[in-house]
Amino acid sequence: QVQLVESGGGLVQAGGSLRLSCAASGSIVSITAMGWFRQAPGKERELVASITRDGNTHYGVSLKGRVTISRDNAANTITVYLQMNSLKLEDSAVYYCNADSSLYAYWGQGTQVTVSS
Repeated sequence: QVQLVESGGGLVQAGGSLRLSCAASGSIVSITAMGWFRQAPGKERELVASITRDGNTHYGVSLKGRVTISRDNAANTITVYLQMNSLKLEDSAVYYCNADSSLYAYWGQGTQVTVSS
């Protein structure tokens, strides 16, 4: 089992920046990749960014060029960061942390990001 704890969401003005964090604990050796997805009301969940165990990154279309994903490996924890810049009103959504293993996909509880004008 993998536990994911997200933090860093909140209210930010358009054009501002925000950094989300996701700490994974438990069976972290099974994790092959971690990432962030988001879901706005009435829309499907979409990929924001992901990073593999080897550090390879992949970015979704919506925030590409305005977001950077990184990770920090510790003995018992993997922390993934999502730095978002030049935020727009349409970036408002619930952001979910994801961790993939060979058998399961784990999800965090979600953190709300609201961009105001």
